[in-house]
Amino acid sequence: MFRLTCPHCGPRDQVEFNYGGDATVDVPDLDADEQTWFDAVYIRENPRGPHTEFWQHVAGCRQWIRIKRNTQTHEILAYGAATGPMSDEPTGKGGADK
Repeated sequence: MFRLTCPHCGPRDQVEFNYGGDATVDVPDLDADEQTWFDAVYIRENPRGPHTEFWQHVAGCRQWIRIKRNTQTHEILAYGAATGPMSDEPTGKGGADK
């Protein structure tokens, strides 16, 4: 388990959140061809290291947030609301419990 910081509620255990997907995906135009949509939906990178993700605080304020997380260590590098700027300060509470 690791801790995420909700910009609305503060630090919380990861079990209060649902993963919402890759926050770096560019969604194609609605009139894009089928192959472009297939690639956007199914062909994804599986990054090792820092990665930006969407999470929803389902057991709290229910807001969507963005987290920059190291996928190897679960260290939280930045966080913020789903839109707008992200804090560039680590929470100091990330990382897997040992």
